[in-house]
Amino acid sequence: MLKIIIMTTMMIPTTLLLKPKILYQTTISYSFILTLMSLMLLKQNTHLKPLSNLYLSLDSVSAPLLSLSYWLLPLMVIASQHMMNSEPMQRQRTFLMTIMLLQTLISLTFTASNLTLMYIMFEATLIPTLIIITRWGQQSERLTAGTYFIMYTLTTSMPLLMAILFLNNMSNTPTPFFMTTETTNTWTNLILWLACLTAFLAKMPMYGLHLWLPKAHVEAPIAGSMVLAAILLKLGGYGMIRMMQILPVMKTDAFMPFIILSLWGAILANLTCLQQTDLKSLIAYSSISHMGLVIAAIMIQTPWSLAGAMALMIAHGFTSSMLFCLANITYERTHTRIMMLTRGFHNILPMMTIWWLSANLMNIAIPPSLNFTGELLILSSLFNWCPTTIIILGLSMLITATYSLHMFLTTQTSKSSLNLPTQPTHTREHLLLFLHITPLMLVSIKPELIL
Repeated sequence: MLKIIIMTTMMIPTTLLLKPKILYQTTISYSFILTLMSLMLLKQNTHLKPLSNLYLSLDSVSAPLLSLSYWLLPLMVIASQHMMNSEPMQRQRTFLMTIMLLQTLISLTFTASNLTLMYIMFEATLIPTLIIITRWGQQSERLTAGTYFIMYTLTTSMPLLMAILFLNNMSNTPTPFFMTTETTNTWTNLILWLACLTAFLAKMPMYGLHLWLPKAHVEAPIAGSMVLAAILLKLGGYGMIRMMQILPVMKTDAFMPFIILSLWGAILANLTCLQQTDLKSLIAYSSISHMGLVIAAIMIQTPWSLAGAMALMIAHGFTSSMLFCLANITYERTHTRIMMLTRGFHNILPMMTIWWLSANLMNIAIPPSLNFTGELLILSSLFNWCPTTIIILGLSMLITATYSLHMFLTTQTSKSSLNLPTQPTHTREHLLLFLHITPLMLVSIKPELIL
């Protein structure tokens, strides 16, 4: 585990020192080696057990998310290649360096063994993300998006810091994840829970604390969108699962407002998707609805629901990242994200239609994909907890199917309104999309790797 983190850290000076001719080849191949190494961490046998020490530890919660972040690292570089080619060499190096720094901080967040270290790394991921959004974003609104992103995250993580200091004071040590704390006062328990949850709920984001997400996604470059949708939203879910191991046990009734808000929020976000004209904004709102299901599943704290939340987080990471890549491929050819202007692509790039269809079917959660596994587990555990939730969940899935098909039909069918000469698709783009969809199919064959 430590060798992977040291290797990732050494990527930062590597990107600055490589010759311009071999910059992308070396970075991408090096990242793929890291990806293969991270896949070994998924299989944790007893003789491989010394995966924990005083500062870093790895278990069945963090290993799948760590592998997901490493899998997306080379894909982010591949996706940004076209965009970066027009920039000066110095800026290309800075961009790659920022991505590698972000990856290092993310892997440290997932492998931190105590609360304090996790909090520091969780906050540190903000800085590279902010640089990527505000420096390489497309429009002038990117500064507003960056401000929203920082304000929401910092405001909500202040109570979390207070709670962590309180817990550390109680145990006289940086609180490790395997230690449960006990307080006698029920109010103290409640306030501790609220303080810890707000930071992670804003990061997920829960409906109501979600306003920074569509802005950040729309303004971010493709690598920024991919890392935001696939990994940074999962930090919220990961943090919530970790908090459940430490904080005093609470009755599920205390979380009732959050569960109701996240389930209704999923429906409202889905309805918002139906009226979006901007392609990236639509995909961003669909992330909010999927994360709503994950929040509800984590809150009821049953083994099934936690397994479902984990599966849906991984599946959503690949699916939304793939949708953003497709939106970017369209954007690079049309220079617009308005869905009505990007229609008729089936006649121009017929091969892309297959990728669009498969990505949208994954978004709907069609069997045998991993999305289906996750949604089925969440559905059954929520129904078991309260039968009424089936109405909300059924409605949510119906609207998801509607807007996914709407997105597919709007971008692919009817007559094209473009008169520009369009570039054919590159092998690089097909490889990028293939590497998104393969893990979803393969993991659904052996889901115990991540459950």
